[in-house]
Amino acid sequence: MQRYFVDKSTIDYQSKNVVLSGNDAYHIRVVMRMKINDLIYLCDNEKSYIGKITDINEEQVTAMLTEELDSNPELDIEVTIAHGLVCREKKEDTIQKITQLGAVKYIPVQMKKSVVKIIKEKEQKQTERLQKIAKEASEQSHRIKELEVVNPILFNELLKLKDSYDACLYASTVEDSNSVTFKKIIKDVNIKKILVLVGPEAGIDKSEIELLNGWIPISLGPRILRTEVAPLYIMSAISYERELGE
Repeated sequence: MQRYFVDKSTIDYQSKNVVLSGNDAYHIRVVMRMKINDLIYLCDNEKSYIGKITDINEEQVTAMLTEELDSNPELDIEVTIAHGLVCREKKEDTIQKITQLGAVKYIPVQMKKSVVKIIKEKEQKQTERLQKIAKEASEQSHRIKELEVVNPILFNELLKLKDSYDACLYASTVEDSNSVTFKKIIKDVNIKKILVLVGPEAGIDKSEIELLNGWIPISLGPRILRTEVAPLYIMSAISYERELGE
């Protein structure tokens, strides 16, 4: 069955009716060619349900929640990836993959070595496009939470987020970075919310590293990874340790 994310405001939990509009309604009606009584999955970013379509018109689709599902594919730790600004293609690919791997938020960050710069006039439109990619990837991977993409921020703004997380890490290529620390952190069941910073193509500038007070450097192995690959490595390691590791 096809999966759709819906805002809680579109659900009447008493009557169990859900109204889908916009791209989702178009997808149901035109792309999937669904009919009344067809079943779909619906997610409100907390729970998932089976819904039965009860009405279809040119503007919206109405469905009724018939069953609440018990399965929860989400990680037991909330992972936010902060990423030095990169080109559109690399950003889109990264968002698609880390969504499938379980991240909850993606924060683009303007950093000293970023070739790409923030363009205020375009950032909202670009963020909306990236959020659409995240939504589609969340649906494809049968998540119940949709990854959140925020507008690009400055490096100094990133530093202010530190107190909102149980642990803040940054990917380092320095030889004495302690990779054991990374494993220890992600295996700690008391840590429920972490922020991981990955630099742009040329890495994190030394002047920026000096400002990362209280942030923990982590090694991603003996090989140098491309900036769009590092977040995937991070999410894969976290998924393995929290879900499959002994």
